Amino acid sequence: MNLNVTLSTILLLCGSNVFMTFAWYAHLKDLGNKPWIIAALVSWSIAFFEYILQVPANRIGYTVMSVGQLKVMQEVIALSVFVPFSIWYLKEPLKLDYLWAGLCLAGAAYFIFRTK
Repeated sequence: MNLNVTLSTILLLCGSNVFMTFAWYAHLKDLGNKPWIIAALVSWSIAFFEYILQVPANRIGYTVMSVGQLKVMQEVIALSVFVPFSIWYLKEPLKLDYLWAGLCLAGAAYFIFRTK
């Protein structure tokens, strides 16, 4: 696998997931007293930046990875971004379930990236 392509894909997906997490969940804390349509419009405006990074990440990554590998990588990154976000931004308690979910994703990553 080309290291520059893989690293570019990972970095773009990390940035994309930061925007995605804010778009999907920040309104719960910041816009809880606003009508849902306001939250949706704010979230969609944030999600625009998610897609600005996510689409090139997948296009670049697809040159050296399968769609399944890209999807599992995205899920690993999503959990890696979501857990700190939920703890520090949303003030949710750290749960052991995050560890178990991470271990399941590690298993998924192993199976999708292993060579035959």
